[in-house]
Amino acid sequence: MDRVLRVVVIDDSAYVRKVVREILSRSPFIEVVGTARDGREALDLVERLEPDVVTCDLIMPELDGVGFVREQMQRKPVPIIIMSVAKETAEATLTALDAGAIDFVQKPTALATEKIFEVSNELIDKVKAAGTIALNRIPISSARQTETSQPVTKIPGSHSVDLVVIGISTGGPQALKRLIPQLPADFPAPVAMVMHMPVGYTEMYAAKLNELSPLDVKEAAEGDEIKPGRVFLAAAGRHLSLRREANGSVVTHLDARPFSMLHRPSVTVLFQSAAEVYGNRVLGVVMTGMGSDGKQGAAWIKSQGGLVFTEAESSCVVYGMPSAVVEAGLSDKSIPLENMARAIREVV
Repeated sequence: MDRVLRVVVIDDSAYVRKVVREILSRSPFIEVVGTARDGREALDLVERLEPDVVTCDLIMPELDGVGFVREQMQRKPVPIIIMSVAKETAEATLTALDAGAIDFVQKPTALATEKIFEVSNELIDKVKAAGTIALNRIPISSARQTETSQPVTKIPGSHSVDLVVIGISTGGPQALKRLIPQLPADFPAPVAMVMHMPVGYTEMYAAKLNELSPLDVKEAAEGDEIKPGRVFLAAAGRHLSLRREANGSVVTHLDARPFSMLHRPSVTVLFQSAAEVYGNRVLGVVMTGMGSDGKQGAAWIKSQGGLVFTEAESSCVVYGMPSAVVEAGLSDKSIPLENMARAIREVV
């Protein structure tokens, strides 16, 4: 970091505001410059203080978190991180992401207790990442997600692809709502995806994406058959891998192992499995996200002769995962989000 990030904390609990301030103050690169107890108060505070990042609770009096995100994005976009509780606020969290929030942190409890400290490292990392985001890359509103897919011509001599695997993290919920609906109902290859999300969100997100898409989108379950027309999203808390059955079909497998991975599900686990099962007929796509998950998996795909695409920095909310693949020399092509569906269809 080359500067100190100025942060505003919004939560109706005075205790949570105090704890979040204490957590963020542990980083020398973060300064909490103000706190607010509801969205209405926060709108005035953000206008006055012009922070670099905002953390925001969802359930608040006067103006809730979703209302704040919508109003703030209309006034002046700012990176907002939602702090939510699974199950109780899962749908509202996804709505806030559609409205322009860039990421969320799952509170370990709805109660005002010291358990909030359990998310300290995650919150600090996400605030620091949010502070690097260019304001013109903040995804606002899901109204633009259904860009019309255009006819494509297969590139002469292009690769034959039997499976598309996608790895994505920060900015993923918004990006996939733009990408997947552009794949037509007759898309000839199945798609498997890993997106870093806490338990309690992936099933609902897959259902919402399914409503927008010509393809059948679902959260992966044990033993689902991989075949054209289907898009599988890895279930939170379990690695998604593929295995070939005795009859030649390929099915999904969910497992907590390997335990050594930083993320569960891991992009690398899916990519490695895909390369082992499909050989050189795999296209791996690494999109917006923090960190480097997927870099080793991209190396597995390349070692088998497969293709790897990365999302261009110009459209990434966070250019972390794609950058790691590019810097390792593993990317065949770097493509902006608005052109990604076309590029995928051309090689499939």
